[in-house]
Amino acid sequence: MRGGNQSFLEDFPKEFILLGVSDKPWLELPLFVILLVSYILTILGNTSIIVVSRIDAQLQSPMYIFLSHLSLLDLCYTTTTIPQMLVNMGSSTKTISYGGCTVQYAIFHWLGCTECLVLAAMALDRYVAICEPLRYTVIMHRSLCHKLVAMTWLGGFGNSLVQVILTVQLPFCGEHTLNNFFCEVPAMIKRSCADTTVNDLTLAVLVALFLLVPFAFILLSYGFIARAVLRMQSSKGRHKAFGTCSSHLVVVSLFYLPAIYMYVQPPSSYSQDTGKFISLFYSIITPTINPFIYTLRNKDVKGALKRLLERIWKICI
Repeated sequence: MRGGNQSFLEDFPKEFILLGVSDKPWLELPLFVILLVSYILTILGNTSIIVVSRIDAQLQSPMYIFLSHLSLLDLCYTTTTIPQMLVNMGSSTKTISYGGCTVQYAIFHWLGCTECLVLAAMALDRYVAICEPLRYTVIMHRSLCHKLVAMTWLGGFGNSLVQVILTVQLPFCGEHTLNNFFCEVPAMIKRSCADTTVNDLTLAVLVALFLLVPFAFILLSYGFIARAVLRMQSSKGRHKAFGTCSSHLVVVSLFYLPAIYMYVQPPSSYSQDTGKFISLFYSIITPTINPFIYTLRNKDVKGALKRLLERIWKICI
């Protein structure tokens, strides 16, 4: 920096230009349509799961407590990014204020980290259900589930708070552009003109703590689950156990693998052209298809949705 408080303040932009696909203008219209449709489906799908999980008497088990919070996270997750992206794609000026950018990546990383932890809590629930079925109701009681959910939200908030405190101190010199669809901490670190060693190291530690550790816990849980399933004598029992876990495994894969690719490598070295499309996948596409993964493979959720639609139909007629 050039020295002095005034020079320091000048290093902070009033706004950022989010490039998105500005270098490929022919992609803007189809991407706008995809994002709009995805957002509508996300709202409808996740809201439906939240509603039926709350009002249907048959969906009061711990699994559906976690599922309703996962749907709430996906709903908020996409609302943090998609509306701004749609506005930018429909406009010639693709900007976001510095304050708006800070709020966006703060909420984005809070919800993303919380989702990592919720998926780990769901793996714990599946482990107890399959490996300790006789003690399931004793171990996974509602009080424990609510405490686990509270811990995931607080853990995500703590992760976001640390990253925001470090990122807002970074100066941004030259052109204030982000080669991304929305504001994200690795993109902000990449754009800074200061020494980002502390930011890189802190992000690496937080990624290990809140992304890799939960992912390792999920893999370990499913290792024990696989062993328990293989020991089952009944093929019907094995099929049922597989059915209760397959949806969660698919969601874990769709969320964790792209996120690990994005955050395990140092922010200062990752390719933004590749990274922005990967971040688009796990922040937009995954929340959109999650409700369909759970409803298509879960007869309890399908039954609850059917009962809800029948109730609405009776009220309307």
